[in-house]
Amino acid sequence: MTTPEYRVVHPLDDVQEEKCSTDGLGKIRMTRAVRISLGVLRGYLIAMTLMLGYHVLDLSGLLHRAH
Repeated sequence: MTTPEYRVVHPLDDVQEEKCSTDGLGKIRMTRAVRISLGVLRGYLIAMTLMLGYHVLDLSGLLHRAH
């Protein structure tokens, strides 16, 4: 019994696939729940970014200078 041979093709050596066109799709309809969820996510990401910025400034010593 022979074992099957599998050929591995690197993605850079493979034949390029045709890309989908997004022209003319328009806006995506979102329900109220999705809109609220995305708003909460945006707020969370902004808050985390501000907290990270504060932490970096605190570690650098720019917020609490010694007299």
